[in-house]
Amino acid sequence: MNIIFGNKRKLTAWLIGIAAALLLIFLAVKNADAVLSVLSWCTDVTAPLLIGWAIALIVNVPMRFFEEHLWRGSNNKILCRARRPVASILSFVLIIGALVGVVVIVLPTLVDTMAVIVESAIELVGRFNAMTEAEIAELPMGQLLLDIDWNHLLDSLTTWLKDSANTIVNTVFGTVTSFVGSIIDLFVSVAFAVYILFSKETLKRQANKVVKVWFPGKGGEWLCHAASVANTTFRNFVAGQTIEALILAALCFVGMLIFGFPYPAMISTMVGVTAFVPVIGGFIGGGVGAFMILTSSPIKALWFIVYLIVLQQLEGNIIYPRVMGNKVNLSAIWILAAVTVGGGIGGPIGMLLGVPIVSTAYVLFKEETEKRARAAAADSEIPEAMPSVQESSEAALAEQENPTPQQKTKKTKQKSAQKSKSPKKTVKQAK
Repeated sequence: MNIIFGNKRKLTAWLIGIAAALLLIFLAVKNADAVLSVLSWCTDVTAPLLIGWAIALIVNVPMRFFEEHLWRGSNNKILCRARRPVASILSFVLIIGALVGVVVIVLPTLVDTMAVIVESAIELVGRFNAMTEAEIAELPMGQLLLDIDWNHLLDSLTTWLKDSANTIVNTVFGTVTSFVGSIIDLFVSVAFAVYILFSKETLKRQANKVVKVWFPGKGGEWLCHAASVANTTFRNFVAGQTIEALILAALCFVGMLIFGFPYPAMISTMVGVTAFVPVIGGFIGGGVGAFMILTSSPIKALWFIVYLIVLQQLEGNIIYPRVMGNKVNLSAIWILAAVTVGGGIGGPIGMLLGVPIVSTAYVLFKEETEKRARAAAADSEIPEAMPSVQESSEAALAEQENPTPQQKTKKTKQKSAQKSKSPKKTVKQAK
């Protein structure tokens, strides 16, 4: 009766939980606008903290390396205490220096390229002004250019600029204000990231304790294990992707110098930065580089595209598998799917985080599948190794009803032994 009553209580709790979940889902769908506005407000409020957490995850990768190699094996208390501050400073200097280097290399060349494009456009306009209507009509789409009322188009553009002057000023002011607010939020995020990095062991211990208290049993253990797998996967992904991006940028730079392509430093840097996005990142940077080469030589732009395709094949088939190894645990098709879906959900950040998230889910799913497969195999082997109680009793009855010759001989010896012992007992009793 107690077992039946306990099962009824569990079933009732499950039914109540399912009904409550369905009710919440119904209310959320019915009031989708209010729910989205609340989520947007929560995201805006916690954005500096979330950005700080992301910065801490990224900085922790080189910081962990420096902590493992700085004064390793030293027993000096001063050096041991200074290990983490020095490692964090070196990590921030390394990352900020890389970002500044990218800007210094890319920005001047990009400005020069835009200036070349503007000069080419002005020169093209000058050629059109010097040409007669008959010469323009002979050009491809020349008749279409003649049919456009350029004076009316210019008057419309001037009128739109006059009417939108206030809007443009307000937009510029809002952009400046937003930029200042972003700088303040960035300082808050960096401070939060520093706090996380300096007390990561304490935070990890507290988080494990909270999870195991509020989710006792296997649920809490699984959550802690999932967090550990996610941390390891993300750390391996960032480290491996960084090495792969540096190798790809170096190969691109050397190849551009050998073949005489323009803008080698700027384009190879862009290819290396965009290579942080797996599979398609190098093509994005290469496409921008090809457009920039197009402004100086269309033939070289075409040959650069050919060289980039060959380099991507070399990187995808030789460099990437050797550098990443089993760190990502995903095939190329799943990496492409993760990048595509992540980019559709979160843009460039989604592209970067899509691969480690999918890799973590894949590892956890694979572990659970292997665990269930082992359990199923063990269950299938139990009946062969251990017969059931009913089978054992049936076998015993069959042996009693139809004993073998060896069993008959054994029983006969046991009876003769008992008979030989019984007279001795009677003699002793009589004495």
